[in-house]
Amino acid sequence: MSILKIPTAKVFEPLLRPARYKGAFGGRGSGKSHFFGELLVEMCQAERGTLAVCIREAQRTLAQSSKRLIESKIASLGVGQGFKNYSDRIATPGDGVMIFRGMRDHTADSIKSLEGFKIAWIDEAQSLSAHSLALLRPTIRAPGSELWASWNPRRKSDAIDDFLRIRKPSGAIVVNANWRDNPWFPAVLDEERRTDLSLYPDRYNHIWEGGYVQAFEGAYFAQLLTQAHKDGRIGKVAADPLLPLRAFIDIGGAGATADAFTMWIVQWAGSEIRILDYYESAGQVLAYHVNWLRSRGYQNAILYLPHDGMATNNITGKRYEDHLRDAGFAVEPPVKNQGRGAAMMRIEALRRLGPQLWWNEATTEAGRDAIGFYHERKDEVRNVGLGPEHDWSSHAADALGLMAICYEAPGRAGTFNRVIRYKDQGWV
Repeated sequence: MSILKIPTAKVFEPLLRPARYKGAFGGRGSGKSHFFGELLVEMCQAERGTLAVCIREAQRTLAQSSKRLIESKIASLGVGQGFKNYSDRIATPGDGVMIFRGMRDHTADSIKSLEGFKIAWIDEAQSLSAHSLALLRPTIRAPGSELWASWNPRRKSDAIDDFLRIRKPSGAIVVNANWRDNPWFPAVLDEERRTDLSLYPDRYNHIWEGGYVQAFEGAYFAQLLTQAHKDGRIGKVAADPLLPLRAFIDIGGAGATADAFTMWIVQWAGSEIRILDYYESAGQVLAYHVNWLRSRGYQNAILYLPHDGMATNNITGKRYEDHLRDAGFAVEPPVKNQGRGAAMMRIEALRRLGPQLWWNEATTEAGRDAIGFYHERKDEVRNVGLGPEHDWSSHAADALGLMAICYEAPGRAGTFNRVIRYKDQGWV
């Protein structure tokens, strides 16, 4: 058994120990893929007959795989005599093999071909689906087998983040590696990093520092969220027990194809707008949403509805606002239909209020993900904007936009949406 002496960045040293699960997450330039590529070559050299699989969620061609990286590591480490490159695999010492697979097209039956493999390395693991991870884990079952993952985080809800960073299986070794941890970080890449920091600050933290995606580049509220992070207005925000709670709603329907029903729980505290909680569900009846409000202690919240709050239920014949009042809630008269351009009116109203928004981080993450993605629909051929895109993110944005157009500065909130009655002044 030959041992290779490979220089290793200090941040990756814990991953040299045996473990069922090993993970490295972080931004660009950290050397995550290079480390695992070298470790894989080293293990195949040291343990003859090793069976290893390199995995991506989607891999239509080998050009989308880690094969080229592995081949370059074999050459740079000077061990080419023990390995043989084929078009679709790499033969390793002692009749071992490395293969390259995409998980998307696998089924419970087809993945059985990987039984007996010692190592499974998932690169770009942020794209791995929960279904793929559930299929892969029990399949790699040989004694002493290991599953490795390298990725740049996108969201906490991604399958690999949920598994290795949130749930944290016992004995897993997971490290956070970024560009500053790489002693061989090249000058040309540092120039690119500085360029992104200067010209594209909205995406810098995700690309280079391994942070979760905070906003879709070019999204309507990307700058709003970025500035809130810089100002420290996303953190622990508590409700004032003396001030009313307000729930701003975008109405969805019941049924498998219904739009999402979303709610933001907000307090107006002087010049501050405290965004305390976010709710979203799809295909549920109205009672389901009401139960959430009660379970979270929002039974006394004042509810604000869009214009379709006046729409009648096809079964009961009653309006949404009537149902909610019958459930014991205070409900403001639904906001009148603003007509064409209403979506952009909400967007501009919310942008104006951006510096006043304070977000409770723990309970609004899903909502911030949605409004951070909400963006313009474009005709790519003509480079023409076609207005806000109606997709999964638009319902959260519409509900918070409703808050923005309903907001009244301190001292005027009590008169919002009230019917104005004039005394009889005679003919004027």
